[in-house]
Amino acid sequence: MSRTLKELKRAYGFEDVAIAPGQLTLNPEMVDISMSLDGIRLGIPFLASAMDAVVDPDFAIAMSKAGGLAVLNLDGIQTRYEDPGPLFIEIAETPGDAATELLQKIYSAPVQEKLVGKRVEQIVKGGGKAAVSVIPANTKRFAPLAVEAGAVVLVVQSTVTTARHASKSVRGLIFHELVEQLKVPVLVGNTVSYDVTLELMEEGVHGVLVGVGPGAACTSREVLGVGVPQVSATLECAAAREEYFKTTGRYVPIITDGGIRTGGDVCKSVASGADAVMIGTPLAQATEAPGLGFNWGMATPHASLPRGTRISVGTRGPLRKILFGPSHRTDGTENLVGALQISMGMVGAKDIREMHRAELIYAPAIKTEGKVFQMQGLGSR
Repeated sequence: MSRTLKELKRAYGFEDVAIAPGQLTLNPEMVDISMSLDGIRLGIPFLASAMDAVVDPDFAIAMSKAGGLAVLNLDGIQTRYEDPGPLFIEIAETPGDAATELLQKIYSAPVQEKLVGKRVEQIVKGGGKAAVSVIPANTKRFAPLAVEAGAVVLVVQSTVTTARHASKSVRGLIFHELVEQLKVPVLVGNTVSYDVTLELMEEGVHGVLVGVGPGAACTSREVLGVGVPQVSATLECAAAREEYFKTTGRYVPIITDGGIRTGGDVCKSVASGADAVMIGTPLAQATEAPGLGFNWGMATPHASLPRGTRISVGTRGPLRKILFGPSHRTDGTENLVGALQISMGMVGAKDIREMHRAELIYAPAIKTEGKVFQMQGLGSR
């Protein structure tokens, strides 16, 4: 009797690969790491994730001034409460076994439409670029309010996003209609596949977020069993971007979102084809972050099936130190921008597009080879 077996495709994460040095090296100051989102230039290819413990209006302003972009969650605490400060204190002081239930209670309050515009206006008045995130179900309701108030980038984000969605309820979100209506760059995510990325780009979106469940505070992979390691996911989506660019002449950035902890992870993301990275937990450790040394996943407060957890990340220092240094740590968790510049110099990449051509190798021993004393905890941090 013949049997049909499902074949498993091998996939790679940050721990599995390394970047091979190039034949030309450059001084870091010769490297251009800027990128563009449909004409909106970012001096550094870093986006702060739309997590409530990371981004509030003040953080968004600081991130803009640093050259990056912070995304404010319009479905979160900032738009549900006029004064969210005491809630962050309560979340931080609550014991771990009661944290999720507390978050579910806090997020059960309805979003106040007046606060959508107010938060965006706060960012704009502070000199920041206002980028906002909404879930698909609330996009038609909140996106026009945010754009009217001055938002320059809209992120439509869910655990898994596709261009096609079947539903027995109301008419779903049609991305090409949304793009035409809003007249601002629309980024969509999250996905991990070539075909979905290509279809989203054909809908006219201006950027695609890559990653399902890799974040430090996300438990979607454990709860749902769904996800693809970030290097393979980025390679897949970047291949779709190249095919779309070849066919249409329109370049749509790929943004690796989640699972990034160190400068090395940032560099591997870009070498895999990312034009930028979106990070949450590393920035939740900034003194400017509202989470008071904690972070939690965007789906942690889900009323019936939480897919995230509150984690204690501590407070490391100012945002600029995490991004630009100088660092006294040896684990790659500070001066993320400097790490990218030096890595690009080592492979001879003058800009992000050239970094996409860097050679990646399968090297599961890259972090352990010769590191016997570090693995025993005998190295400095």
